[in-house]
Amino acid sequence: MSFFKKLKEKFTGSAETEEVSDKYKAGLSKTRSSFSAKLNDLVARYRKVDEDFFEDLEEVLISADVGVNTVMELVAELELEAKRQNIKDAIDLKELISEKLVEIYTDGDYTAEVPLNLNSAGLSVILFVGVNGVGKTTSIGKLAYQLKQEGKKVLLVAGDTFRAGAIEQLGVWGERIGVEVIKQSEGSDPAAVMYDGIQAARSRGADVLLCDTAGRLQNKVNLMNELSKVKRVIEREIPGAPHDVLLVLDATTGQNALVQAKTFSETTDVTGIVLTKLDGTAKGGIVLAIRKELNIPVKYVGLGEQMTDLEKFDPNAFVYGLFADMVTEQQMD
Repeated sequence: MSFFKKLKEKFTGSAETEEVSDKYKAGLSKTRSSFSAKLNDLVARYRKVDEDFFEDLEEVLISADVGVNTVMELVAELELEAKRQNIKDAIDLKELISEKLVEIYTDGDYTAEVPLNLNSAGLSVILFVGVNGVGKTTSIGKLAYQLKQEGKKVLLVAGDTFRAGAIEQLGVWGERIGVEVIKQSEGSDPAAVMYDGIQAARSRGADVLLCDTAGRLQNKVNLMNELSKVKRVIEREIPGAPHDVLLVLDATTGQNALVQAKTFSETTDVTGIVLTKLDGTAKGGIVLAIRKELNIPVKYVGLGEQMTDLEKFDPNAFVYGLFADMVTEQQMD
């Protein structure tokens, strides 16, 4: 069975899987429109596979922000595979490209979805980091809503005490979804707020504590010192916590998101990525660049403005959304 047909089969047949595939298909429409148009144009221009074809393919992939290093490696693998399978017609490479994109993300494990790391033995503490303006507070609110829908008792901690607006925004989300927010006044010690949050979570029997942090300090040293202090307090109160450190990135910033990921991974132990605004960019390939160059899994993606539009990242659904038009075309053949 062809790879496209396997993808189609995987995301049809049940209401749940079709809902997921529809979200990815809609959320990646800008990336798919741009990428598919360029790929189709490339195939139409060349027809036959040659060195010039692969050079132009590099440009198409780089324009989707897949990342230069990742693209060079991918194209080299495609050239070898095309020779091995004796692929001469450019149109036959479409399917191979999609399959290789999944392999980049999953290292061949096509079921590789990295879940939220929750503590089965007690309170789970999830720390959110990221610069201002990437959608960090919104992501915290959406994840809190999702966890609450799953039957978990959730508390929020307004640890970005450098901005009154951040505290207020988290408070609005708390009221909106019916979740308590632990906070202090602007300028308070973030580590002290985290301590209060942990004590409140314990006394109220919470399952999950979602912690916001400052998005921008004066320099990297200040950022590292502040995050280290916050983590020390959390670790002291709950050995093994935080159980996840989620870096929130804005997909619309493209390669700048990769730079942010590198900076934060140097200053704290980032265990996962929340990639917001994926529906608002034509450069969704940044998902692959982050995974390949930093080896940090994308755990959630933002695919819209609604409360339910924070989706667990599924690499197969991502590629399905990226190639949905081609999957449909093949299914109709």
